[in-house]
Amino acid sequence: MSALYEVLLYYRYFSIEEPQEYVSEHRRLCEELGLFGRILVAREGINGTVSGLRKQTQAYQEYLRSKPGTDEMEFKVDPADGHAFQKLSIKARDEIVTLGLSPCEDIDPNETTGNYLSPKDFYEAMQDPNAVIVDARNEYESQLGKFRNAICPDVDSFRDLPQWIRDHRSELEGKRILTYCTGGIRCEKFSGFLLSEGYKDVSQLHGGIVTYGRDPETEGRDFEGQCYVFDQRIGVQVNRANPSVIASCRHCGVPIERYRNCGFTPCNAQFFCCTECEESRGRFCSEACREQTMAL
Repeated sequence: MSALYEVLLYYRYFSIEEPQEYVSEHRRLCEELGLFGRILVAREGINGTVSGLRKQTQAYQEYLRSKPGTDEMEFKVDPADGHAFQKLSIKARDEIVTLGLSPCEDIDPNETTGNYLSPKDFYEAMQDPNAVIVDARNEYESQLGKFRNAICPDVDSFRDLPQWIRDHRSELEGKRILTYCTGGIRCEKFSGFLLSEGYKDVSQLHGGIVTYGRDPETEGRDFEGQCYVFDQRIGVQVNRANPSVIASCRHCGVPIERYRNCGFTPCNAQFFCCTECEESRGRFCSEACREQTMAL
């Protein structure tokens, strides 16, 4: 029996003259359809992920594909047992992803971006001994899952990535650079930034990890762990060919893909924790957080 609900992941770089008006109109559309999710709108385009019944998500796709600017929108569609979000949030922002560059440095992916590689081509490129695979996501995402042998920058935010690249130039100079992210949107700007920094051979995984995991030829091969997603699911399976678990319980080290938020509210850090350690230690990322909570 097919799932009644679907989760859509999508983005599109195109010109929006009045983002706030677009937000208002888009909110009305999503409310009428009964969709939940998070959508960001800026002058440079739209970036969203929504959930709803299949008839609702299909109507949403049809509507966007009937409009100029989003008529060629690519949707990544996952079946679901229910809503992946608890509410609807649509906001206007300066950017739909923030790389932290100055206005004069900022990247327009419609003008400058890396070469697109299909999942099959990306897998084959990873076998090149001169290739380096660079994760364009945050550290907590790569801790749950990543491509085998990938370089995973220890950054907490996408805006920290440019400085990390500048600090680690010796690791990348003269290499064939392959970048990837969840659905492709961050690589659009990140690969363009790498080109602007003087790197010549830069490619990106078209459609991101999500598309790679669905591809019938690659079957998610050589992706270790799960793909972190920004909804109630937290992690989704990618690899159907040679799966593995790379995350481990912070306290006892047992392999686990079970994320929890620290019970000490000022901390609230996400960490991996098995059920046994949560029962014995409480839902705390450290002894210090547990002691501070007990002292309140």
